[in-house]
Amino acid sequence: MASPNAVRRRRRGHDPESVLSIAVGVFNERGYDGTSMEDLARALGVTKSAIYYHVPGKEQLLARALDRALDGLLELVADERAAPGPAVDRLERVVRRSVRILVDRLPYVTLLLRVRGNSATEQAALERRREFDRFISRLVTEAAAEGGIRADVDPALVTRLLFGAVTSIAEWYQPARGASADDLADALLKITFTGLRTRAA
Repeated sequence: MASPNAVRRRRRGHDPESVLSIAVGVFNERGYDGTSMEDLARALGVTKSAIYYHVPGKEQLLARALDRALDGLLELVADERAAPGPAVDRLERVVRRSVRILVDRLPYVTLLLRVRGNSATEQAALERRREFDRFISRLVTEAAAEGGIRADVDPALVTRLLFGAVTSIAEWYQPARGASADDLADALLKITFTGLRTRAA
């Protein structure tokens, strides 16, 4: 059992960022609904009142965590909406950058992918995620209309399969085992776009 002095040292070492990081780990391990403030306090090595010093409650931690995942994706959307060039090239960039964001923010994206809309916070996150999904769908449709990707495959199906492959990385990727975000993106783009791109593109 940790001594009172050790607990006090840990408490002083926590800031909003470390509280969020540890909380996300617990949410991913136990599920958000299955995590209590007592669970978070135990993982942080502090009292519940010490957590409230940093954050009003569990739902605010969830909101911050989901924003961490979504902000990166929606920044990507804003960049690519303004970007010039063929839609198929922009689509490839979106896939590559999505993989990088997933790897860089893996615990946060993992939590986002498990959200089911059980609270106002989760519903708001899902609506923001749908904005990303709608952008991808339009980009795939545009790429098909331009002749950059095959027109004989339903764009909605392409969108689901392509980004289903991206999001599946969160289920099995382990950063310590070697492959970088660029390695993953290169492999995914080779496998998918070899079949998607037309000869003309």
